[in-house]
Amino acid sequence: MKKIFQWVLLGTKGSKNRIRIIQKIKEKPYNINQLSKELNLNYRTVKHHLAKLKESKLVESYGEKYGKLYFLSDFMSEHYDEFMDSIKNMESCGALSI
Repeated sequence: MKKIFQWVLLGTKGSKNRIRIIQKIKEKPYNINQLSKELNLNYRTVKHHLAKLKESKLVESYGEKYGKLYFLSDFMSEHYDEFMDSIKNMESCGALSI
């Protein structure tokens, strides 16, 4: 679990966007288009990050093609507080700024 969070937080160039996507999906389910508007990101950027997050089993999707909604996975929901603690720790030591 810690390795997955490290990958999301530091392991990639798009880690800030992945964090923002996870935080937004925590609020409620969104489709790609809604997320791109909410986060002011390119549609293909959001699609790419969601695919990576789904690959890591941090998000799940339901529905068909365009209207497909994304949710936090059970794993991510169970460990969300740990995820946020990791973010806060990294921000406080200067390793991350969102």
